[in-house]
Amino acid sequence: MTAAPLPPVAPEVTATLVEDLSPRLRKRLDAAVTKLGSRPTHRDGDTVTIAVDDDTELRLHAPGGVVATVDAITCGCLLAPACVHRAAAASAAPAADPAPEPEPVAEPAADAAPDPAAQPAAPTVPDSTPPPNSTPSPGDTTPPTAPALATAPPSTPVTVPAPDEATPAQREAAAALWSAGAAVLEAGVAGAGAVAQAALLRAAHTARLRQLPRGASAALSVVTLLRAARAGDPSYRTADLVTALAELLGTAHRLGTASGAELAAVRGRARRPYSPDGSLRLYGLFTEPVVTDSGHGGARTWVVTADGRLCTVGDVAPGGVGRALGVADRTVRLGDTALTHRELGRAGLAVSGATVSPDGRLGAGKGVKAVTARGAAWTEPPLAALWETPPAEQAARALRSVSRYAEPDGGGSDLLFLDIELLGAVGESGGTCLLARCDGGVPVRLAVADDDPALAHRDNLMLLATAPGTRLRIIGRLVPAPHPRLTLLACSHPTGESTVDLGFDRLSRADLPDPGAPVHSAPDRPGGPDAESPLHLLERRVEQTVPAGRAALGMLGDVTAEARRLRRAGLPTAAGLLTALRASAARRERDLFGRLLPADTDGFAAHWLAAARYTASVAESLCAAAWEPGPAAPTHGPTEATAPRPAGSPR
Repeated sequence: MTAAPLPPVAPEVTATLVEDLSPRLRKRLDAAVTKLGSRPTHRDGDTVTIAVDDDTELRLHAPGGVVATVDAITCGCLLAPACVHRAAAASAAPAADPAPEPEPVAEPAADAAPDPAAQPAAPTVPDSTPPPNSTPSPGDTTPPTAPALATAPPSTPVTVPAPDEATPAQREAAAALWSAGAAVLEAGVAGAGAVAQAALLRAAHTARLRQLPRGASAALSVVTLLRAARAGDPSYRTADLVTALAELLGTAHRLGTASGAELAAVRGRARRPYSPDGSLRLYGLFTEPVVTDSGHGGARTWVVTADGRLCTVGDVAPGGVGRALGVADRTVRLGDTALTHRELGRAGLAVSGATVSPDGRLGAGKGVKAVTARGAAWTEPPLAALWETPPAEQAARALRSVSRYAEPDGGGSDLLFLDIELLGAVGESGGTCLLARCDGGVPVRLAVADDDPALAHRDNLMLLATAPGTRLRIIGRLVPAPHPRLTLLACSHPTGESTVDLGFDRLSRADLPDPGAPVHSAPDRPGGPDAESPLHLLERRVEQTVPAGRAALGMLGDVTAEARRLRRAGLPTAAGLLTALRASAARRERDLFGRLLPADTDGFAAHWLAAARYTASVAESLCAAAWEPGPAAPTHGPTEATAPRPAGSPR
């Protein structure tokens, strides 16, 4: 038999199968998942078969590519259907989720049902008391009281709220999301096995049914990352799971008190809205490959309207990097134009009946008409205006888009447009990047956008590193970091005659100027080697909790010295959060007979969430400050008075 990947399984299917197991079988579930992962599989049409042993087969029937019902998983063992094999197969398979939304090929119909997030809420009971302030005041060494989660249980409706309040069912779903996320934080990756993941999947399914797609997506992301961590996936990063858990807990927490536009953002959207935008004159900017971790691939072409707005036209579907390379030379799905994506990146379009989503994606419904038009060079209007904005302003705008906890449909772009001078290659712990100096004197590190050898990113960047002194006009995507950093996407040709899509076009040594150009030394870190912010003292405690759980953090020694260092650096809130997080992790109450009571998982999760959101907010402030021109960067993060309060964190 040849190995075949397991089909995605709907979250409610996995949750039901795990919930139906007896307590004895639940204890054996993780071992069964590991065992099934080593068994041979093969696919026959819509059915994937797993050889449990020489005499027993397990079948997953996935019409349409997804196992959608409990009965679609069958086992031939004597204990079926009450056996552990069916639940193990569902837990080993990927969790089905609406695929990453492809670049639009059709906008919603005009008579489509309105967005559920905008519908009036059903009657509800008054919410519980909002969580108290969990952020210590400057100089306060007393650990703050853990914020309480608003978890009003469903009951007989007694009041009719305004349309912008959450319903009792949504509050209940949010409470389930919080509890499942807090349980993962309590146990850590090592203890968050199939049973804990099933609780997350059940909470995600309930949230989606109750019109909370943002919370549901966050829960599924946590499940996917947990499975990657437990399987030893080399692409897994603890920071990604920290972000996913903070997004899940923060979304669930905010639902109890949010209203108006904030509530709509917390609920999220299951479908991207498109609005009519009349006639547009579009100018091609560049084309980039799109390759996702879920196996999707394609191309995205960036265009600019006559008034300077950035929009995208793309084609993304299952297929990976191979599809990305092929789609670049396919006709753009927009009107009747015959341009390919790569041609559109250097040409133009005249579009009538255009529809545009809040994040700039162009719809391509039947009412959209498009014909080929003249493009513009990067040095001609309207494209040239993109490079006229100072780098610091561009970075501040991009940070609002790439923030780890950015609101959905927030709009904006994460692209930066810079005129630079190449300085050469510089080594880093993660590899080599290209060092450059942009106009204004700010040193910028240019990293590879995608390391896949089938794409041209890595080869082009290494070749450009051999041409110090070369001046280029570039387009890059901001990478939040304490120093200016971009992933390089496109640049002007070194000869100045055209532009280069660095993911698709391959430069040659003949395209570069003579290698006799002077070599520039890499500038020192601004502010000297001791200018690094001590924020990492809190960040590492936040990250340590995720793989090992609350108990591991509770066993750490005294953090007084670390808190003192944070206060000296002007970060009293960080010092207070660190002290409170450590105290909450170690705190265990006893009853009258001296027996340990259950740990306060909700209180610890609230302290951890506040610390995670705070560190992300300060890190983004440091990133914005690094782009400001000047002889020295700030030596520490914003103080209590200037640090931005992360939206959605416990106050």
